[in-house]
Amino acid sequence: MIAFESVTRRFGAVAAVDQADLAVDRGELLALLGPSGCGKTTALRLIAGFERPDAGVVRIDGEVVAGDGGWTPPERRQAGMVFQDYALFPHLDARRNVAYGLPRAARRGGRVDELLELVGLAGMGDRYPHELSGGQQQRVAVARTLAPEPSVVLLDEPWGSIDHLLRTSMREELSEILRRAGVTVVLVTHEREEAFALADRVALMHEGRVVQVGRPEEIYFEPATRWAAEFAGDANFVSGTLVRGVVETPLGRFAALNGSGGHGDVQALVRPELVAPVPDPAGVDEVVERSFRGHDVFYRLRLADGRLLCAQRPSDEVVGVGDRVRVTVHQRAVTIFR
Repeated sequence: MIAFESVTRRFGAVAAVDQADLAVDRGELLALLGPSGCGKTTALRLIAGFERPDAGVVRIDGEVVAGDGGWTPPERRQAGMVFQDYALFPHLDARRNVAYGLPRAARRGGRVDELLELVGLAGMGDRYPHELSGGQQQRVAVARTLAPEPSVVLLDEPWGSIDHLLRTSMREELSEILRRAGVTVVLVTHEREEAFALADRVALMHEGRVVQVGRPEEIYFEPATRWAAEFAGDANFVSGTLVRGVVETPLGRFAALNGSGGHGDVQALVRPELVAPVPDPAGVDEVVERSFRGHDVFYRLRLADGRLLCAQRPSDEVVGVGDRVRVTVHQRAVTIFR
């Protein structure tokens, strides 16, 4: 539904988007994930038509909308955008906000009422933005975006201004609304949890480039680069030797997901939830840091040889700082880096 072909967008000497390739399937929710300044919002604006590429081609539904001598203005791209601050008109009630931009005949029809019902605001069309909660305002903004029946909906950090306690419920509501609408969605976020929880696939961006695209599980357990591994979550990199697809480490032997046919010195990615500190007064390993997070506990462990490992365990497993432990690792295939 959306395609980038070697797309570049520069601002002076800085390439905000640098020879990026990307394909978004029809009807999927794809998250553009990356740190601040990586180019993800610029990529979204290139899709919307708010920016022109300096090189490369942007396609929507197979048609060139930018590049190769072609240019389609934003209002003709069948792409709607939900902004972080919602951009509602304060002097218009919810019904008129949703109807804004629709042809007169469509306003008189039942389209607006259908959309208000879709977003769970049936019977609230006469309320003004200041009479609605933050979540309700967001739903009005989504209804307004869906009103002209776009093929693509673009979300730029849509929960950035929302209280953290409300984000989970709001993002689940919005995801459900958009999936019922059957549109293709591109979500920009710097929150890993948000991208992993909502997206069918994640496009990980770094310094203007799309470094990896895959299911959330693939991004987390099979990162393409060491940077991707660290950005996707806490990580242990354990030195070892690769022989015939198996890496030998001081923590044990692991099948290598990406080590077919190779050999030599490598580092294995061992996620902290695979590491368990088992209390043992005779153990040679030690807990040097403990951070209680509610649903889990994060540990930093010093092994007998001085190396540090991080572990993430359920919060009902209580091991104290200074306790002697025996470190065990759950066996699963791991990604390796040379």
